[in-house]
Amino acid sequence: MRIPLIGPYVVLLRHNTRYRWLWLAQVISLTGDWFTIIATTALVTRLSASGLAISGLFVARLLPPFFLGPVVGVVADRFDRRKILIASDLLRMLVVPGFLLVRSEETLWLLYALTLLQLSISAFFEPARSALMPAIVARRDLVTANALDGTTWSSMLAIGAALGGVATALFGIETAFLIDSATFGLSAVCVSRIHIPAAAGDDSPLVRQNGFLSYIEGLRYLWHRPHTLVLTLVKGASALSFGAIDIVQVKFAESIFPIGADSSGTLGMIYTAIGIGTGLAPLLARRYSGDADARMRRTITAAFVLSVVGFLGVAWSPSLPLLLAATIVRSSGSGIAWVYSSALLQMTVPDGYRGRVFAFDLAVFTLASATSTFLGGWAFDGPGLSARQVAFACGLVAAGVLGLWLLYRRFEVLKPASGGV
Repeated sequence: MRIPLIGPYVVLLRHNTRYRWLWLAQVISLTGDWFTIIATTALVTRLSASGLAISGLFVARLLPPFFLGPVVGVVADRFDRRKILIASDLLRMLVVPGFLLVRSEETLWLLYALTLLQLSISAFFEPARSALMPAIVARRDLVTANALDGTTWSSMLAIGAALGGVATALFGIETAFLIDSATFGLSAVCVSRIHIPAAAGDDSPLVRQNGFLSYIEGLRYLWHRPHTLVLTLVKGASALSFGAIDIVQVKFAESIFPIGADSSGTLGMIYTAIGIGTGLAPLLARRYSGDADARMRRTITAAFVLSVVGFLGVAWSPSLPLLLAATIVRSSGSGIAWVYSSALLQMTVPDGYRGRVFAFDLAVFTLASATSTFLGGWAFDGPGLSARQVAFACGLVAAGVLGLWLLYRRFEVLKPASGGV
């Protein structure tokens, strides 16, 4: 039975006021985020030609959630998750204008420092938001809500990246930073309108008594539930490839298909293609998969297949239109994997553990992304590989991830039968 493509999302936004405010906050904040991503990337390429300089920016965006994972998970399970979101938005609103002080290669260190600070604050936002979702969305609507979140992220990527590329090219990098700062303030206003009758965190003695023991208990929870543990590794497995591809797409924009000042035009189109893939694919997948656990896991398998095809397509693309098409395919895979792994975790993990589980999920993702991103930058500066060669290597890594996932799925299917022998 096919699920209507648009209807469930309209119904969810129309009838669930609390989710609607959370969704509006996401729309506003993400629009500004992509302005800053385009602007900081353009600024780095303007001030330095090093591949490691570019990868350093992406690594700076990825490392904080990994190192802060043990803290943010416990915070998300101990304190009011809504207040965590508001505080995170307001602090980021104050940090972003600092990028205006980066004017030369000598001050490039400040860009990395501010990026680390901004993403350290953001590290508290995502686990709290993911853990809050089941408190404001019914279980039957969790897949719909996650698919809509993924589509919103992608739509704002497409819109924000396109507008950010145009704004940066026409009005300068400073305008993008000011817009992003303002959007954080508006996002905080939206989140403040969400009213939750009971506290979202866990009130167990362990969480209230000792943060470190609480974190260890969260790890123990995952260790004794391997199927849940595997779900927390899905995003990280995908990131082993698409971390490096962030560097590849900058190189494609800069030296192979450059359009606009600082190649911001091409980069904007690439990010728009990513937005299209990650936005539409979860909606289409949701239409056919439904909410059954087994079918959702099979959909993750399809997502890994799309990633392999897309990465190899990027490596072999002879023109910008084909590069954009391959980018849509590979981002479709990552979008589906993200949405379905998140929904399955929200549907199966108890509220008292949810913050720590999502913090671990994000930490694994960011570690894999940072590692892949660093190796991608090193591949250009070290052995001197071309953009196409690095993209092909990403495809091989994605194929390896697919193989491991298929082995896990085979074990998952055979285990009940072997248990009865």
